[in-house]
Amino acid sequence: MPFPFEVPFKRVQADLDTYVNEVFGALHSEFLTLPKGQGFIEYPVFEQGYEALKRVTGGFRNVSVASVIETVYKVPVAFVVLRAMLGFTPPEWAYVASQRTEVEVPQGAARTFDRNVRLNPLKPMRPGGGVTERRIRALVTTACDLLKEGVPKTLGTLHRLDKADTARGLASIQPLADLGVPYAMVLYERFLGRPFAGHRDSVSELVGDVVEAAVEAVLSDAGISFRKTKRAERVRGFDQAPDFIVPDEFNPRVIIEAKLTEDDGTARDKVTRVQHLGALSMRGRRSQENPKYEVIACIAGRGFKVRREDMKKLLLATRGKVFTLENLDRLVECSQLAKFKTR
Repeated sequence: MPFPFEVPFKRVQADLDTYVNEVFGALHSEFLTLPKGQGFIEYPVFEQGYEALKRVTGGFRNVSVASVIETVYKVPVAFVVLRAMLGFTPPEWAYVASQRTEVEVPQGAARTFDRNVRLNPLKPMRPGGGVTERRIRALVTTACDLLKEGVPKTLGTLHRLDKADTARGLASIQPLADLGVPYAMVLYERFLGRPFAGHRDSVSELVGDVVEAAVEAVLSDAGISFRKTKRAERVRGFDQAPDFIVPDEFNPRVIIEAKLTEDDGTARDKVTRVQHLGALSMRGRRSQENPKYEVIACIAGRGFKVRREDMKKLLLATRGKVFTLENLDRLVECSQLAKFKTR
C-alpha cells in the first residue's frame, strides 16, 4: 500500500482506516534512546569525582568543608557527585543553602554553575573570590552538614534524605563506600525516582527537537528557503507559530509541524494544533481544493499510535501529508516543497 502522501487526497478520504494503518506502521517509539546533549558526564568521569571525594574524606569518615571545597576546585565533577549524594536538583540545593546559611544563592546561579561544571568536569578551577566563591562555599557547607546530620524524625512524610546512603548521616555512607549497596536497595530507590530522571529532564527539549532537526536537514539538503520559528515566537498571520514556514512568513506556501510524543494525551493536543493550522489555510477560500498553503505534519513517537480517530483527524487536516522519520526522505518529492527545491 502507498503512504497517504503518495496518493490523491480523495483516495485518503475514501479509505481513511487503511491509510491510518500505513502511518501507524511507519511510527516507532523513540523513548528507549535519549540524546546526550552538551554537559553529559560519562561514568568514568563521574567516578573520578567520586574517588576524589572518597580520598579527601578518608572514605567519608572526615567530611570537612575546607577539604571538600578544595576538591571541588581541583576536580569540579566532585560538585556534581556531591549533589547526587544529596539527591537534589541545583535549584533545590540553592534553596536549602540559602535557608541554612547567610548567603543568598539564586536558583539560576546554581543551575549555571552546575552546567559549567558539567561542560568542563575535569578542568581545575581557580577560586575567584567574590559572590561566586561565597555561593560555592554555601552550597558545599550545606551539603556537608546535611550528609553528617542524616534524617530527622518525620511523621507521615518521606524525607528526601531518607536514602540508603544518607539516612543515618556519615554512618550510612561509610559502609556503602567500603562495600557497596544491596541491589534491591538500588532498585527501590530507582523506583522512587525513575531511571535517568535528571538527564531526561535536562534534555527534554533536545528529545523534542529530533524531528525538527531531521526536517531541517531535509530542507537544507534540498536547498529550500525556510523560516524555522522559535518557541513561543509571535509570527504575523498565525496565533500559534508553526515550526517551519516555506519560504517565509510573508508568503507562506508550505507549513510544517514537526512533533514527537510518547504520550497519547500530548498527541491529541498536537493533532488539535495541526487541525487549527489546516483551518487557517482554508480561511477565506471558497474551494476546499485551493488552500492558502499546504499543511504538513512530520511526526514520531508511540503517542500518535494510540487513538485512530486522532490520526484520521491528522490525515484530514493535512490532506494526507503526514510523514514519519521512516519516510521523511520522501518529504520534498511528495509535497509542494518540490517547487522550492534548488538542488
